[in-house]
Amino acid sequence: MGKGEELTTTKYLIHAQITANGIVEKPDVVGAVFGQTEGLLSNDLDLRELQRTGRIGRIQVNIQSNGGRAKGAIVIPSSLDRVETAILAASLETINRVGPCEAEIQTLKVEDVRAVKREQVVNRAKEIYKNMVESVGPASMKMIEEVREAMRVHEISEYGDDRLPAGPSIHTSDAIIVVEGRSDVLNLLKYGIKNTVAVEGVSVPQSIGELSKKRTTTAFVDGDRGGELILKELLQIGDVDYITRAPKGKEVEDLEKDEVLVALRDKVPTAQFLANHNILNESNGNHKRDHNNKKYNRNSRRHQKFTPREEVAPEPVVEDDEVTLMKDMLREFEGTGNGAILDEALNMTKEVEVENLYEEIKNIDGTADSVIFDGVISQRLVDVASEKGIKKLVAFKSMNIVKKPHEVKLITID
Repeated sequence: MGKGEELTTTKYLIHAQITANGIVEKPDVVGAVFGQTEGLLSNDLDLRELQRTGRIGRIQVNIQSNGGRAKGAIVIPSSLDRVETAILAASLETINRVGPCEAEIQTLKVEDVRAVKREQVVNRAKEIYKNMVESVGPASMKMIEEVREAMRVHEISEYGDDRLPAGPSIHTSDAIIVVEGRSDVLNLLKYGIKNTVAVEGVSVPQSIGELSKKRTTTAFVDGDRGGELILKELLQIGDVDYITRAPKGKEVEDLEKDEVLVALRDKVPTAQFLANHNILNESNGNHKRDHNNKKYNRNSRRHQKFTPREEVAPEPVVEDDEVTLMKDMLREFEGTGNGAILDEALNMTKEVEVENLYEEIKNIDGTADSVIFDGVISQRLVDVASEKGIKKLVAFKSMNIVKKPHEVKLITID
């Protein structure tokens, strides 16, 4: 938009280009525009009447002659609506003579003045905001951060008899996130995540184990050996549904917001994580927790040396007639994705789908002795079978069983 344009009520600017086979002047062009469009359109769109009532502005012409030909630009301000402005712009292309010369006018574009103004407002607002941010000195930024930190500390609560650091939603949320220390809870609070609780050391409190059995639980641990040790302990005493870790070598308390959100988004079911990492079967012989780590040196409780629970050795398989019969029954389910709940006489009381097996066992109401299914025996299935008095679990294999009740017998093909 050039200087002198009538922009008080202007909505659009019609931009056109003129070429003439001869030398013409500005008055010739303006006269041709008015003269050759007169009567072409309805009286409501007559250019002289529109200009008289102020609905179009002064026609601006910038024309130059060179080598016996003239070429220039035409700009017409319009306060008409879109449709009327488009019709007016199209009518310019009907002009074929300017003065004594043949001429051609081509409409190049119709510019929305308000859109240009909005863009100017946005750009100026960015400059103003940038200046505002730059005017905030280091002292002011430090003060702002201190207030934010104080608010986060005020929000932090405690859970259980151990008074574990936790977010304010830990008592009401259906899903919880288990982290390592108080600083982790504070960092997640900073990003609006309030359903966290910290184990505060490598010895996971029993209250966390009990809570994990009542809520959908995600373990979010550091990407180092310490995080792995805590995860092992948590898996032994609790019921963890999902697992995620900070990037390798990083701690949860140091993560930026995008790193936290990515880690939580990429959490995986516990069974899948264990199948990929198999951390429960790794030897701890030469791996020791670094007690100089700040997270575990804050009180004497965190100096306890982690002693993983002894994994239960698989029972020797006794191929009696009952075991042989059960294995034969299992082979009938191979590849079906189904299973069966049996009574003491090995009569089928219910056929179930493996994907619903946990809930089916959990909802057993009556006498059930054995469960046979086309799948893998997990720690979760062992726990619920023990609760419901199931004496035998029969499947093609078992994986990552760290707690095996004596009353539950595991029978596998392999």
